[in-house]
Amino acid sequence: MAAKVMEIKEKLEATLNDGSKPWTAILAQIEAKTGINRVYIFFVSVAGLALWLMFGFAGQLVCNCVGFLYPAYVSIHAIETPHKDDDTKWLTYWVVYALFSLVEFFADIIVGWFPMYWLLKCVFMVWLMIPTEFNGSLILYNRIIKPYYLQHHSRVDDTINKVRQEATKILEKQQ
Repeated sequence: MAAKVMEIKEKLEATLNDGSKPWTAILAQIEAKTGINRVYIFFVSVAGLALWLMFGFAGQLVCNCVGFLYPAYVSIHAIETPHKDDDTKWLTYWVVYALFSLVEFFADIIVGWFPMYWLLKCVFMVWLMIPTEFNGSLILYNRIIKPYYLQHHSRVDDTINKVRQEATKILEKQQ
């Protein structure tokens, strides 16, 4: 167990020291000014964010920023790289994010009754984007969305084509 904890700590330190990530410079500045190790700064920041999401003002805004800003940044970065693997990863994230947002819209009444909703949603969003083999967006896509898509996409494609043809006919008649 202790070996696993050390392995996780080493991976976290490597990630927090990775110069290609946007948070590295911020953590380096805070670490230099305070003399506190960036791993501890990270944990305090996560704990503060958790408390904010549970009790603070604008929990929905904070949660949605976590689920949107970093993924948007790395998605743009992925588009600009020649590799397609990162494009696929982030497209998968956005498909799951969009589906979750749609479900969440219709479950809005439940959100108000659930006191730690924004914290749990934020944890869920982080799980969707973590760069591990247990990446939530890949798991949900491969186990739920993809099988459903493969089963029903031909009917949806046919319906879209019919609507497109009808719209084209209507537009041609008006000209």
